[in-house]
Amino acid sequence: MHPVVRGAGALGLAVALAGGLSACQSGPMANSAKVEPSTPVTTVATPATGATAPPAATAPALPAALTGQRPDWQACPAPSAAQGGGEAPGAPWECATVRAPLDYAEPEGRTIDLALIRLRAAAAQPRIGSLIYNFGGPGASGVATLPALAQDYADLNTRYDLVSFDPRGVGDSAGVRCLDDAATDAAAAVDGSPDDTAEVRALDEAVTAYAAACLSNSAAVLPHVDTVSAARDLDLLRQVLGDDRLHYFGFSYGTELGGVYAHLYPGTVGRLVMDAVVDPTEDPVRGSLGQAEGFQHALENFMTACVEQAGDACPTGAGGAQGTQRIAGLLQGLDAAPLPAEDGRALTQDLAVTGIAAGLYSEATWNALAVGLQEALQGGTGSTLLALADAYQGRDAQGRYSNLSAANRAITCVDDRQRYTSSEVREQLPAFRQASPVFGDFAAWGLTSCAGWPVPGRTDHPEVSAPGAAPIVVIGNTGDPATPYEGARAMARALGAGVGVTVTLRGQGHGGYDTGNACLKQAVDQYLLDGLVPADGTTCT
Repeated sequence: MHPVVRGAGALGLAVALAGGLSACQSGPMANSAKVEPSTPVTTVATPATGATAPPAATAPALPAALTGQRPDWQACPAPSAAQGGGEAPGAPWECATVRAPLDYAEPEGRTIDLALIRLRAAAAQPRIGSLIYNFGGPGASGVATLPALAQDYADLNTRYDLVSFDPRGVGDSAGVRCLDDAATDAAAAVDGSPDDTAEVRALDEAVTAYAAACLSNSAAVLPHVDTVSAARDLDLLRQVLGDDRLHYFGFSYGTELGGVYAHLYPGTVGRLVMDAVVDPTEDPVRGSLGQAEGFQHALENFMTACVEQAGDACPTGAGGAQGTQRIAGLLQGLDAAPLPAEDGRALTQDLAVTGIAAGLYSEATWNALAVGLQEALQGGTGSTLLALADAYQGRDAQGRYSNLSAANRAITCVDDRQRYTSSEVREQLPAFRQASPVFGDFAAWGLTSCAGWPVPGRTDHPEVSAPGAAPIVVIGNTGDPATPYEGARAMARALGAGVGVTVTLRGQGHGGYDTGNACLKQAVDQYLLDGLVPADGTTCT
């Protein structure tokens, strides 16, 4: 689970789990510390643009050769390994690429290709335009994810072309490459919650090696995968797709991307929805601490539901403190003796924490989590928790990794200026352990994942203030583990008075719209399809 991400794409996770864990439906319920590296990592210079990017009005204008592109839509191939693999979506899906500047400070210079996918709007009703999706991470491939989730957006497809893309650095859009598959497996075996000086050193060496591999394989793109550049890509896509305004649906990290877009281009904000909202006001320490608290809260909700549905068969007993103690004991045992899993692999402590966190992203995966805990606590095997961890980390059954983790690290580290040392993490450990006996240590040590990164971070916080923008719908789920509910309120405030419109779902899981809640779906659909802005403070149960 290290590093803890800014809001991993739960939607992509749900897609990965849908096929791989179907056997679990019969279950009980129907990184890194900084010491001085031995090998210095070369630093890549970044453009001298200051702490924050210039406003859109002062950014160099893009040439007509870019803004005047018309995508050559063709039948989609199967997703690449970098996108996560799988089968081609088939007709009527179409794919294309659009050229974007590698460096927006030099718009006439080198370009990269952005991978796109679309499903054209049904012809029965007047078309509004394109609705562009970002599914979070950062690092989730929109090209691979949108077809798997399109049934949830069928009503929106009546008036919009559904469009998604691989953001820069992700998947097939100049995807960041770091370690190969075997080296990634080896890095995952390093203890992410070090107990002594030797383990701290091993973790530091792993982080240093990871940064060096990213620099070796992706030096040209590392300085340019920041969220501000991705937001500029969104505006380029808006123009290339022929829309006067950007209509956008962002999930998790995609809400931060949407907020940055609104700040840069308030005058071209159309109908924009944020779901599972990243708090733009928090620094990494507060954000990681909030995630530890959120996952602990979600774990307790899961254990309560498990008792209600399975009674004595629930592997976490009565839940609450007793259940937390059982899981903590399991993790402590795994630190010394991993459990056997399928294909000769083993469930380590780190992979178990990752698997448990993955199972908490949606109520749809709670049964798989119960099965995994039952196997580990009572059966002495770790296959299901390992499968959950693999899905979270983008590892397929053949041992191939998507570039989700590499892109996540690269985007996070170029965005965030803060770099944390092992001594600073040790000072924070008591607060993290109090927040969560299960997730606290891992969330804390994940703070050091950008130590020694070869590209300086840009800002302390993303700038999302958007005075003059059209109303933006901001959805918060009270049971969200990865992007706690308070983030939605903070985002709405930061967008500005009359811009951020808060809609609350009293539910469980990461995000709201795709839970199928009828009240929430109606509020969002009426906004996107008819332009009816919900009342600020609308609450769905």
